[in-house]
Amino acid sequence: MLEVTASGLVTQRFLRGMQDRHLDALAEAALEVMFPARHRIFADGDDADKFWLIESGYVALDISMPGEGLAVVGRVGMGGLLGWSWLVPPYQWAFGAVCVTEVRAFQFDAKAIRRRCTADPSLRDELTRRMLPVIVERFQDTKTRLTAGFRGVSPYAAA
Repeated sequence: MLEVTASGLVTQRFLRGMQDRHLDALAEAALEVMFPARHRIFADGDDADKFWLIESGYVALDISMPGEGLAVVGRVGMGGLLGWSWLVPPYQWAFGAVCVTEVRAFQFDAKAIRRRCTADPSLRDELTRRMLPVIVERFQDTKTRLTAGFRGVSPYAAA
């Protein structure tokens, strides 16, 4: 794991245009991490204590379908945000996430970021403004995949 700086975060699509002081606050609570292919990063219902910005590789988002097993309902790749459930109580994952390829990412300590957001409401507002479109897109993707069906497709096959 490597230390992260604001200059390392400034290139991230999700953070593009963010104020330097906000980038500094995020960098203080971040590490650079790597996960191997097929590594489960988190499972639906687990505590949401981290979130990630994907630098390379991609992750499948899944849900457990009663009587059917896991179903992939989305993917997050390079430049994408992985994890938003840390933002709202009860801070539990609404999906699961498995690495389809090796993944390199910036990992953020959610509790530390929530503390920084409490201390600086402008950081909270900026992160919320950036996350809301991601949340809406995830739910729209989930709806599309569930209504279109996904049987017979390996949930973790490379795209």
